[in-house]
Amino acid sequence: MQLDPREASLVEVFRRLPPDAAAKLSATLSPHHRIDWSDSWTDEDLQDFRAASLRRLETEESEESH
Repeated sequence: MQLDPREASLVEVFRRLPPDAAAKLSATLSPHHRIDWSDSWTDEDLQDFRAASLRRLETEESEESH
């Protein structure tokens, strides 16, 4: 499926969100349709998500210790 630039941008934003936040946002945008993101995330997407989450946690812990 080919996405136009706006759709691709929206998908990228959703993929950066934690799964619960993506589900809540998609429910708000389209309450009658459920999006199953689990099959849309590649292994690379999940690795990127984990790495970004760990960096965010490390940054928060660093800021709290100062």
